[in-house]
Amino acid sequence: MKRSEGKIRTVNGSLWYRVHGKDGKKTPILVLHGGPGFLSMDDGLEPLWKDRPVFFYDQLGCGKSDRAANRNFYSVENYVAELAEVRAALKLDDVYLMGFSWGCALACAYLLDARPSGVKGVMLCAPYLSSPAWDADQRRNIARLPKGIREAIEEGEKTGNFGEAYESAMMAYYDRHVCLLKPWPESLQKAFSGLNPDVYNTMWGKSEFTIAGALKDFDLTPRLGEIREPVLLTCGDRDEAGVKTVKDFQQLFPDARMAVIPKASHLHQIERPKIFAAVVGDFLQDVD
Repeated sequence: MKRSEGKIRTVNGSLWYRVHGKDGKKTPILVLHGGPGFLSMDDGLEPLWKDRPVFFYDQLGCGKSDRAANRNFYSVENYVAELAEVRAALKLDDVYLMGFSWGCALACAYLLDARPSGVKGVMLCAPYLSSPAWDADQRRNIARLPKGIREAIEEGEKTGNFGEAYESAMMAYYDRHVCLLKPWPESLQKAFSGLNPDVYNTMWGKSEFTIAGALKDFDLTPRLGEIREPVLLTCGDRDEAGVKTVKDFQQLFPDARMAVIPKASHLHQIERPKIFAAVVGDFLQDVD
């Protein structure tokens, strides 16, 4: 399948993008990566571009895209405006949106605030849509950790000392809830090493479970009922995004379905790619 990549010039800087399956005839997919501050990964998504184009782009400040001139750029509002620019530049008049983690919040904020036309459906994978709900899930996960790991996290958050003990506990947590594969795939290790702390710390915090940035009070749940497009939500049964929380989200959308991927966590598309592809393929076939 043909692929190509290039740069999109926006008012705030150049953004890297790549498209797989560019000659596919079915409605394209635009993938919104997680983070904030992470970068595009196509692992586990290969079946999607058999018959349709699948576009990836790195948000400003992320991956191969430019950095913002000022850290204050990194906000939901600016990333929503950027998404509109990306979609226009790539001429994606009809499109599916596929978000991962933070990318789910970006997709939904775009639908709610920009009120775009032509979005045929939305796939929300390991969805982050509410900081209060996310924090509650992480507190439950932390409470189940071995005592030493739990205490290291609690001590770091209490004192603000996010040193070696906190970092070690953080990685133990990630091995349980972010990616279950051992060792982590090289592409994932490389992606994590490329995370931009300027974006992550400004918007989020020190780790997946220590929220101290601009998103601390972010919550889309009161507005999810306004999203009329068909929605698919996926999560792993050991995901950071708790199964019950994702089920609660599903029930807020007027037209949504949900799938829980077994023996999988936050990056379930990498851990269980065949199941993930089957679930997404079924959704696309129905909506197409």
